[in-house]
Amino acid sequence: MSQETPPTPGGPGGTGRSAGPLDEVDRRILDELVRDGRLSIRTLAERVHVSRTNAYARVERLLRDGVITGFAARVAPEPAGLGTSAYIALTIQQNTWREVSAELARVRYVEHVALLSGEHDVLALVRAPDNATLRDVVLDRVQGIAGVLSTRSWLVFEEFTGAQTPWETGKTPPR
Repeated sequence: MSQETPPTPGGPGGTGRSAGPLDEVDRRILDELVRDGRLSIRTLAERVHVSRTNAYARVERLLRDGVITGFAARVAPEPAGLGTSAYIALTIQQNTWREVSAELARVRYVEHVALLSGEHDVLALVRAPDNATLRDVVLDRVQGIAGVLSTRSWLVFEEFTGAQTPWETGKTPPR
């Protein structure tokens, strides 16, 4: 299996075009790979009750179509030295979202960036080693980006796992 794939339609950086409809076997494959992205094709095929050739072809198609965008370890931030997290809401100048989001994606410690509707335009999740680093990220790097008008920060005290996606709960979505 490929470990990393370039942006594809429907995936991050893609055109937003949807892949074809997923069938029940595709959904079971996604369920298994979300639980353990290191599964061998043989084990995956056994768990979803298809041949190895079928499992391999389906995984390759899901990768090619941008449904699966890669395989990665899930890292616990605090034990990895990133014990301070905050959500940073940005208000930006109209029509600068492409430049601002691209610049935010290059800022060290910014884990996630989302464009919003409503009071704020952008929401970024920042994970830093300490409060001083978080302060520098927000006040120097984020507020220094051209097009950023203002920021508002919310410090994260504790995180909890929510309902997750259907593939992470073992319940595949209805067709």
